[in-house]
Amino acid sequence: MTEARSADGAAAMAAAHWQGIAFMLLGSALFTFNDALGKWMVASLAVGQILFVRSLSAMLILLPLVIRAGWRETFVVPQPGRHLLRLVLIVAEVSCFYLSVRHLPLADVMAVYQATPLLVTVLAIPLLGERVGWRRGFAVLAGFGGVLLVLQPEAGVFSAPALIALAGSLGYALMMIATRDLRAASALSLIVFHTLAVGLAGLLALPWGWHPLDMDAVLLLALMGVVATAGHMCVNQALRLAPAATVVPYTYTSLLWAILLGWLVFADRPTMPMLAGGAIIVASGLFVLHRERQIKPS
Repeated sequence: MTEARSADGAAAMAAAHWQGIAFMLLGSALFTFNDALGKWMVASLAVGQILFVRSLSAMLILLPLVIRAGWRETFVVPQPGRHLLRLVLIVAEVSCFYLSVRHLPLADVMAVYQATPLLVTVLAIPLLGERVGWRRGFAVLAGFGGVLLVLQPEAGVFSAPALIALAGSLGYALMMIATRDLRAASALSLIVFHTLAVGLAGLLALPWGWHPLDMDAVLLLALMGVVATAGHMCVNQALRLAPAATVVPYTYTSLLWAILLGWLVFADRPTMPMLAGGAIIVASGLFVLHRERQIKPS
């Protein structure tokens, strides 16, 4: 009987892990689709418009969840200073993404963002006091070499959009580090504050850039909010069903979606340096995740 219960428990855990992987794959695809929509819209609209309308539609979806959870449970959070720091980094990262993707192929920007786990590994040394062995150190260097392959700086100098993409990846890495100590906050609180901060930033930026919106543009911007919120929910569900070490590697599939959407929608054919650099970045990131899983089992 004990062996049967143990087998049933193992089967249930395996099923939950596979469900978590499925949710992470779906969430990664939704986020990349949202990014492709953003690239499409930023060609004709100001970044502030995109951030504001997208966030407004997302809040309409989140509002019933906030009412059900309770206002206090959603908005009264521990460590408000760290939450504020996280929100500043989120706004900076999102703004950098849209500014860079306006001028660079979607796949190139997404490839640079795949280096975020490598940046987290490096930044964790001075900020969190973590130690990094030579294996992870070599993987990080290789990953940054992949970034150089993707962006191909001419005469050793990055273009302004490339530097903005790198700044966005750095901001995202810092945001992930700032989020590490916010485990007491609910997933709903994190999403709601994220959405409100981005929306407020967009609202404040509206006077410096406004283009007339037709109904098609409004609907596409609203769709961005829906897709982004659904992506957050899928990722949160994935992390509830399976350990982070199991599902996080599947976020790299977003690069495949970025290459495909960039090719089909924007006619951005991936170059060999981009493909090679992206492969190096992903391989380096997967190795770093593997080593961290060995050192700190989940």
